[in-house]
Amino acid sequence: MHELSIAQALIEIVDRHAGGRRVTRVEVKVGRLRQVVPDALDFAFELVSQGTPVEGAELVLEDVPAAGTCASCGSDTPLPELPLACRRCGSFDVELTQGEELRVEALEIEETGRRAEPAMTGS
Repeated sequence: MHELSIAQALIEIVDRHAGGRRVTRVEVKVGRLRQVVPDALDFAFELVSQGTPVEGAELVLEDVPAAGTCASCGSDTPLPELPLACRRCGSFDVELTQGEELRVEALEIEETGRRAEPAMTGS
């Protein structure tokens, strides 16, 4: 279950950016080609976050579909299924442009005496 190691890496990234402050929400972009099982990642995230400032934070996953540019015809093409082939000409010579992401996109951090607010974008 590679979701456990992904969850551990997410917690380390989030904890580093939060600087010890309580995190209430973590938004993550996950490319379809990463083959992450959302329920398994959610479970692993909850398990690994116990005892950290991230414990209890909402994990929001945004699915990023695969897409690419065809080297044969130059078309930007969605790649919804394997094998990854251009939807226009059928070529397999496609350079991926999205679908392999695994990125913390934003955090909401609880400030002392204040409501949660966005703390970071990208990473």
